[in-house]
Amino acid sequence: MPENSVKAEQSLRHDWTVEEVVKLYTMPFADLMFDAQTMHRNYFDPNSVQVSTLLSIKTGGCAEDCGYCPQSAHHESAVKAEPLMPLDRVLENATKAKDSGASRFCMGAAWRNLKDRDLERVAAMVTGVKDLGMETCVTLGMLEGHQAKRLKEAGLDYYNHNLDTSPEFYGDIITTRTYQDRLDTLDHVRDADINVCSGGIVGMGENLTDRAGLLVALANLPDHPQSVPINLLVQVEGTPMAETDNLDPLMFVRTIAVARLMMPESYVRLSAGREHMSDELQAMCFLAGANSIFYGEKLLTTDNPDTAHDQQLFERLGINTLSESNASEQASAA
Repeated sequence: MPENSVKAEQSLRHDWTVEEVVKLYTMPFADLMFDAQTMHRNYFDPNSVQVSTLLSIKTGGCAEDCGYCPQSAHHESAVKAEPLMPLDRVLENATKAKDSGASRFCMGAAWRNLKDRDLERVAAMVTGVKDLGMETCVTLGMLEGHQAKRLKEAGLDYYNHNLDTSPEFYGDIITTRTYQDRLDTLDHVRDADINVCSGGIVGMGENLTDRAGLLVALANLPDHPQSVPINLLVQVEGTPMAETDNLDPLMFVRTIAVARLMMPESYVRLSAGREHMSDELQAMCFLAGANSIFYGEKLLTTDNPDTAHDQQLFERLGINTLSESNASEQASAA
């Protein structure tokens, strides 16, 4: 076994160092893929993928200056601000998502933080989606403790709040919200007993140490996030990152594999950027340990492969789409 190989039977860790993770990243590709697939099979059914659908319930006009985001009011590409979507439209979209095979419905609002005046309207959406028999997820920006508790009461299963990148590179991407602000929101989510969905974006011009630093920040949280979305930068015209050099596709696969090794019980989600990935690259990501995707033709404001294409790819790969709870039960029985 190669010197840097990580044994699949290791216990969960929260004490990773950047130096250790860089060594994982730089393993021979075949060894890294073998270790990641071995780890994946120890915790999950390797032929099952959890499917979520994402809906923008409040688009545009965001006060944050995230360099990658077309919803920021700071950028030329700014998407026109729209009001919060009415409940009936949200539930209509959720029903369509369920009929298409999605097990979780995620609702995103382009806010810097959730305002108390909007809390009950969002809570009603969560309850309505939950009543459809779907898992619920929201991403609403920064969150306070009492807001997290109210969303939990409404039936919220997951709260998404990405760290985006390493603490060291973060200031090159965002100036209107600190890294600690993000960590504080995750603390409130955990304290309310809501599952954490937190990951980041690669391909923003960061270096290898920054990619390792992002995964260290996630894996060294008090609990590993239950879902870890790994996004590939979508270069949107009019945003500061529109001209960023493309990331080596194999480096993206390495990021998936290293995330799987570091957070073996977490769902690793292949998120933004799939529209520009070949079927072969996505298949390699699944082999590296990705076992969750977003279904549907839009991710908030950027394109995503259509559902029919994803279904065809799953059929070619022999992949089943399951809810996380069912997939976990199958993995435990394996």
